[in-house]
Amino acid sequence: MRELITELTYLVAAVLFILGLRSLTRPDKARQGMQFAAVGMLFAVCGTLIHHDIVDYRWIAGGLVLGALIGYPLGMWVPTTALPQRIAISLSFGALASVLVGVSEYYTAFHGGREPLESFRMAALGFEVLLGTLTVFGALIAFGKLQEILPGRPLTFPGQNVANGVMLVVAFVLLVLVVLDPSRTSAFYSMIALAALLGVLMVIPIGGADMPVVVALLNSYCGLAAAATGFALGNSILIISGSLDGASGFLLSILMSKAMNRSFSNVLFGAFGGGGPAAAVGVGTTLPVRSISAEDAAIQLAYASRVIIVPGYGMAVAQAQHQVRELAELIEKRGGEVKYAIHPVAGRMPGHMNVLLAEANVPYDKLYDMDEINGEFPQTDVALVIGANDVVNPAAREDKSSPIYGMPILDVDRAKTVIVLKRGMAAGFAGIENMLFHAPATSMLFGDAKASLSKLVTEVKAA
Repeated sequence: MRELITELTYLVAAVLFILGLRSLTRPDKARQGMQFAAVGMLFAVCGTLIHHDIVDYRWIAGGLVLGALIGYPLGMWVPTTALPQRIAISLSFGALASVLVGVSEYYTAFHGGREPLESFRMAALGFEVLLGTLTVFGALIAFGKLQEILPGRPLTFPGQNVANGVMLVVAFVLLVLVVLDPSRTSAFYSMIALAALLGVLMVIPIGGADMPVVVALLNSYCGLAAAATGFALGNSILIISGSLDGASGFLLSILMSKAMNRSFSNVLFGAFGGGGPAAAVGVGTTLPVRSISAEDAAIQLAYASRVIIVPGYGMAVAQAQHQVRELAELIEKRGGEVKYAIHPVAGRMPGHMNVLLAEANVPYDKLYDMDEINGEFPQTDVALVIGANDVVNPAAREDKSSPIYGMPILDVDRAKTVIVLKRGMAAGFAGIENMLFHAPATSMLFGDAKASLSKLVTEVKAA
């Protein structure tokens, strides 16, 4: 009877996971999708807790309490601007769970009196531990870069790709040896150590501009490790949820790479996205920069018929999404039309701008993807760029020598007037000059985005 109830709860959980994933394809259904997934996870946990293999609930109870104490602050108190690094650390926790289960199963098979591991189960267990360990340490490095504990620029060394490739091959050779003879404990633990080192060395050379792709790819690895855990334990819900997570993460990585017009190999091995040191306004360049006051910018926005707002990571850092919405509502009250242009890799994670704007209750129907909005820039009176850099850099379209050449961008430079809110003239993650900032139609409003937008709101009201 217990087994039947467990399988029924797993079936309900699987359906809810699929419905949740489906809902995430639409911004207006995303919150509902997360609720479906959360309820599905509750069913999965409850179904597992009544499984007949459980003989002692003391450690489980402690784990539930500890998980709640960690999970609640991560969900409730971490600001939306820190979601990328929160996701990275969560991926590390998830992968660590798979690794600990795998190591425990392997250790118990040889020291706990269980039957020897058969080849298929050993292969699933070994793959779970190998991929899980790589994900744990890779996600920790990604967290360090996103949190700025570690340098955001690529940290490279001569022959790094060759070294990583050799280590990966050796790790798989060790995996095969363990599958052929599970009693080779030294090969098993050497594989874990090598996977840990590989996780660090694979992510360290990747720059800040590519972190959204890396996080999506690590999410895929974490899901695959969970699916392998399911095969090793004979747990159907782990197989289903892990496969869904692994496949969706991998597809998202492909879509993110496509959005930057770059291949997976270029993302993983190209050391792009240096995010060089910030430069002071006008230092090191003779190119013209036209500064504008908040009062003059407000007059242009107040009397514009068509305005397109382009949010970027600077808006996220300043937590200025509420001021953005307030400004847009003022412009609309004066008869102007306001739309939001969302680049697929703006920010530090997929959908970063969508999440922030949704938090500020910006209507979903005002958010436009790059392909939908680019044709409207030539008819736009004012394009307001808030902290975006590389995703609006015309060099991607015009300069064949540029490292971002070929990357699809928002055609902000084709608007009649461009106003850029930025702290200074620092380069973006790609570490290159943005010619948009020096264009004749562009004006720079320097300062903190939140403070500048609050000033614009005040001035538009007075206009």
